[in-house]
Amino acid sequence: MANMTMAIPDELHSKMRKHSEIKWAEVARQTFQEKINILEAEKEPLRAYGYKRLVEEGEDAEKLFKF
Repeated sequence: MANMTMAIPDELHSKMRKHSEIKWAEVARQTFQEKINILEAEKEPLRAYGYKRLVEEGEDAEKLFKF
């Protein structure tokens, strides 16, 4: 697995530190994966629609768009 370093505003970092129970690296990984899924889905209109609905409706919509 590759490592990545990123800069975030001090105010955001301060707020994140207040929630030490959250694995922020995992949040970032999930967000990156969601963005990649959307970018790849843009190549296929039906898949793009599915991901758009998933983002708007949350995990409940995931069942509707199994490909």
